[in-house]
Amino acid sequence: MTYFLDNVERTAGYEPGFQPQGSDVIKLNTNENPYPPSPQVLEAIRNLPAERLRKYPPPLGDGFRTAASQVLGVASDWILCTNGGDELLSICIRAFCDTSHPVAYPNPTYSLYPVLARLQNCPVTELSFDDPKVLDQLAKTQAALTIVCNPNAPTGQLIAAEKLGKLAGKLKGVLLIDEAYVDFSAASCLPLVTEHDNVILLRSMSKGYSLAGIRFGFGIAQPAMIDGLLKVKDSYNVDAMAIEAATAAIRDQPYHRVCVDKVKTERTRLTDELRKLGFEVADSESNFVLARSVKMPAKDIYRALADRNIFVRYFALPGLEDKMRISIGTPEQDNRLLEALRAILAAK
Repeated sequence: MTYFLDNVERTAGYEPGFQPQGSDVIKLNTNENPYPPSPQVLEAIRNLPAERLRKYPPPLGDGFRTAASQVLGVASDWILCTNGGDELLSICIRAFCDTSHPVAYPNPTYSLYPVLARLQNCPVTELSFDDPKVLDQLAKTQAALTIVCNPNAPTGQLIAAEKLGKLAGKLKGVLLIDEAYVDFSAASCLPLVTEHDNVILLRSMSKGYSLAGIRFGFGIAQPAMIDGLLKVKDSYNVDAMAIEAATAAIRDQPYHRVCVDKVKTERTRLTDELRKLGFEVADSESNFVLARSVKMPAKDIYRALADRNIFVRYFALPGLEDKMRISIGTPEQDNRLLEALRAILAAK
């Protein structure tokens, strides 16, 4: 006997990346930033008064909204603070979708989207990301909510903002652009928010700002859209410590730029070295690369790396069976990865 709704019972649930333990682990499987957060973040956490922990946090995360508005050049009431970018996805699915209001997105992409859709029991249209006319096909679905991950996970590809702006103009529903990895890309879709009242941008502090352990994200949209989303979010969805940490992080833009530049430089080097080893690696606009294995099954390489305490991400999903997603690490971490790959391929 089950007490759950049928759609909940039938849903497998999202499977987070494996979290290995140990000091000798090379963890390149969940796209964390390899560098620590800004020293100002640690200072803000240390100086958080106990009184702030006794009371409920500001329900809108006002301090962060003010700081982010100054960095992004939008008014603070255009910003919605969330418990990680995942909460914004959940809020939007609940706000716009039900059994008669579908969601659409190109695939492969972030594997949480279909899980949230099944839990909401809403129809799903998945289209191929590789289709050159995928944006035209998305427009034809006229879904209540259309999601485009940009840069996309796990492929790392970037769609030009101009193209997504044209898509927004064709939709009757909402276009949610998931920019969780935008800090590492060449461009952002931020201007589209001012041009289209049906566009929501998702941002995360996990990747570019090294705060994956804090769980803080935010949405950017026009105030009328934000007001509607506020009705759906939890009352106090971001905690006092997370607000202080995220505020300090986004204020320290010089440190942020240094870390992002180091990741982008290492991304180029790792891509080149993987290609030398025979992997097919598309150019990435994110903090990871998707490497196709042509000399040995990707799953076998993944397991051989894990035996060496080096963890990358393998997805046993259609179109990804021969690929591994590898987060960009420090040069030292990536050197160990490359050394291990050379040994694994040589022993084949």
